[in-house]
Amino acid sequence: MTGKDLERAAGEGATAPAGGAGQGERQGRVKPELLAPAGNMEKLKVAIRYGADAVYLGGKSFGLRNLAGNFSLTELSHAVDYAHRHGVKVYLTVNAFADNGDLAELERYLEEIREIPFDALIAADPGVVALIAERYPGREIHLSTQANTTNWRSARFWQAQGVKRVNLAREMPLEQIAETAAHCGDLELEVFVHGAMCISYSGRCLLSLAMTGRDANKGECTQPCRWNYAIVEESRPGEYFPIHEDESGSFIFNSKDLCLIEHLPELVQSGVHSLKIEGRMKGIYYAASVIRIYREALDSYWADPEKYRMNPAWLEELAKISHRGYTTGFLLGKPRDVDHEYFSRYVRNFEFVALVEGEAKGGGTLVTVRNRLQLGDALELIGQGTSFTRFILQAMEDEDGVPLQVAHPNQRVVLKELTGAGEYDLIRREKSEKS
Repeated sequence: MTGKDLERAAGEGATAPAGGAGQGERQGRVKPELLAPAGNMEKLKVAIRYGADAVYLGGKSFGLRNLAGNFSLTELSHAVDYAHRHGVKVYLTVNAFADNGDLAELERYLEEIREIPFDALIAADPGVVALIAERYPGREIHLSTQANTTNWRSARFWQAQGVKRVNLAREMPLEQIAETAAHCGDLELEVFVHGAMCISYSGRCLLSLAMTGRDANKGECTQPCRWNYAIVEESRPGEYFPIHEDESGSFIFNSKDLCLIEHLPELVQSGVHSLKIEGRMKGIYYAASVIRIYREALDSYWADPEKYRMNPAWLEELAKISHRGYTTGFLLGKPRDVDHEYFSRYVRNFEFVALVEGEAKGGGTLVTVRNRLQLGDALELIGQGTSFTRFILQAMEDEDGVPLQVAHPNQRVVLKELTGAGEYDLIRREKSEKS
């Protein structure tokens, strides 16, 4: 879809905006923020290092990723302070769906975080939205994708409730995103551009609750859609027939991962204000790898839209992280089987082996080992953007200067011949067929 197509889609049938941003502003003159996940303090620092404009994170209660590390109240304060010192916004997830029995605890939790200067709270439950608006007049509220906003009238309903931003459902195609932007004035719109997709409607899934008693809508999803399955014929108990089999197992629910790197220009032109990356449960290698590519692509397009070209190296880099194959999801319309294959498995071509701490006192680079290292390893140092440096590990020593042949996870070592690396740069290794 071209920019003119988007303008046409946005303009057809549009009523006057509710106020604020004008129509011209909606046609690509608002640079979207890049919004990244932060499951703990280390991930937050990595997200900031690699170019996030904003991060979203959860406390110990009422988020939808309770199985992530998440942040205590003290850690939340430190996280906000660190991010704000680096010019990055912080959004707190309060997007679980509350039962009657949760309301008193929810009110206590909102009171506990009152003094922490989050830039917005993310909610999905209408009652939670109303409670935040009631207790914190003026506090910015963002609507979670869990609220399943699939049309512009729904978006304007939430705007009337005081919501500043709506994360649109992943089921919305591009032309409907543009049309919604045209109808909603100064309401900010947010869309997911990369990461795992739930098999249920914008994440409103009951499978985990039914099978394990752990409620996905309260942040306890056990991801049974990622498990291995087989068929059992009723008269043959104990005889298991595979659905789809390879070396990783059998899958019947497992969707490909979303990847919209090739469609950033159309998304910017559609009028969205925020491009969101999924992954609070993912590791720092995933976060760094994805953020740095979308950062470079977005900045490249914004600097010169006319000369912008999709860089094949971006897709090559995204292919180096663990993923289930990529799809554009519903962005270009209802996906075909080939676009949205559910018999998918993880692709892991590279592994994260060490995190850079900084320059060592005696020269070289101090790193924390995350996967076993040994002399002779062919490694790659990745920094911001698509740049990376290949090198062979020829010398390393422990913190006392003792030479090492092998280093193990959680060990701090000095790579003697590596220079010029910055704090939170990452080192990776291509996986061999045997690993």
